[in-house]
Amino acid sequence: MTDLAIAHVTVDCADAAALAGFYAALLDRPVDPEATPFFATVGRSTGAQPVLMFIQVPDKTPGKNSIHLDLHSADLPGAVARAVGLGAKQVADFAEYGAVWTTLSDPEGNLFDIGAS
Repeated sequence: MTDLAIAHVTVDCADAAALAGFYAALLDRPVDPEATPFFATVGRSTGAQPVLMFIQVPDKTPGKNSIHLDLHSADLPGAVARAVGLGAKQVADFAEYGAVWTTLSDPEGNLFDIGAS
């Protein structure tokens, strides 16, 4: 048995506070205090797991592994519409392997999925 657990999901971005604000609104959670354009978190102050961490980087590293969030909702169309209303762009809809989900991009172009739960 391992003692490993997900502590953070880290997103490289241009404006940490702004992107944290997008995900905080999407997940209906507050941005943690002391957010700046350089560093921000969502969930640390409330004990949520995993904590979303946003770090400003001047240039995204070519070839760097990309990580995306998989979110779930009982109301997939409503959740997608809400995300788009907050500034996301709908990329594509999928129904494969017994699952249904929509891929979107956040305001900085990072992809994330919202699936039907």
